[in-house]
Amino acid sequence: MFSKLIAAALTATLLVAAPALAAGDKDQAPAKTAKTKTYDEMTFMRMVNNKTKQQVLDAIGEPSRKQLSVKPTEAETVIGRPLDPKAKPVNVEMWYYINLVSYEKNKTYKTTELTFVNGRVSNMAFFNTQ
Repeated sequence: MFSKLIAAALTATLLVAAPALAAGDKDQAPAKTAKTKTYDEMTFMRMVNNKTKQQVLDAIGEPSRKQLSVKPTEAETVIGRPLDPKAKPVNVEMWYYINLVSYEKNKTYKTTELTFVNGRVSNMAFFNTQ
């Protein structure tokens, strides 16, 4: 049951983030990360889980880059139901950090993605392919 909820949440995040990721952020130059410390996975997850943007900035500094997600065209057909026009808008923003989280001795993930939903961390992803 829990894995189905996680899969559904990740799918929803990808549906919302895919156009922003595909388009790239050509106007925004990468920012310098102020702090170069690395964290192990569990320490990092405990440190940023459900934190606000300001709390994350205070803890680990500015990300290398940021992206805002956009609702894809015809999103209603993808999810199979119309979106509720009375629902509050959801603001989704992704922050990317480079070589911040380690997974083995002397090995770090190339990219760490934090997804903020309405100003709080809701998802974390670690990549070696980006």
